[in-house]
Amino acid sequence: MTIKQVSEKYHITADTLRYYERVGMIPPVNRSPSGIRDYDEEDLKWVELAICMRKAGLPVEAMIEYVRLCHLGDRTIPDRLHLLETQREALLEQRRQIDKTLERLNYKVSCYEDAVRTGHLNWKPGCCKR
Repeated sequence: MTIKQVSEKYHITADTLRYYERVGMIPPVNRSPSGIRDYDEEDLKWVELAICMRKAGLPVEAMIEYVRLCHLGDRTIPDRLHLLETQREALLEQRRQIDKTLERLNYKVSCYEDAVRTGHLNWKPGCCKR
């Protein structure tokens, strides 16, 4: 696949794909004899992983390190596991914080829904006019 096709498939820019390759977030992409990027299935798997990990909040540096470790072979499996476990913990903490924020937001929404129904805001702890 060409960079344009990959860009359209994954809804990311060609510049983003070039960046991923340039900094090492994905391994170097196969090239045609004329030097044009020619993404194969393995390249697409790396692109998908990079997109997924970025959406999950994995820092660019961590993704670069992951790719580097993969290229060093099976002896780095424990290091890769540790990197992924660390990211999982960071995501779980983010989820805990989001859940806490949603709980408070839901409470405030219910206060204002009551106010819309009754015509006035009843003061409750944690519920204010702001």
